[in-house]
Amino acid sequence: MLARANRVVLPADFRSAVRRGRRATTPSAIYYRLATTPSSPLRVGVIVTKEIGNAVHRNLVRRRLRALGRGLVDAGLRGEDVVIRVRPGSAQLSWDSLSADMHDVLDSPVAH
Repeated sequence: MLARANRVVLPADFRSAVRRGRRATTPSAIYYRLATTPSSPLRVGVIVTKEIGNAVHRNLVRRRLRALGRGLVDAGLRGEDVVIRVRPGSAQLSWDSLSADMHDVLDSPVAH
């Protein structure tokens, strides 16, 4: 579970990340990365719509992505907000596929 300091929770923060952040697309999700101050913690937000499936599938994907985000926080990433908009079909992907997609996108630095 991500600590509150590491979650994007306010609607305005979601909007600013989606509107002003750099976008990267993978088969499983669209990632929006917005650089913040280098000293601020990494914050992760997940958007999962009903297109993904029923509540069980939506929550499964949300929990997996938050757990992967926790791994990034533990690895020491700082200074950005990441909002993940999950694409249909993600509920059928394995943990390894979601992890590989996330690391492909987030391992490259974002410009501050």
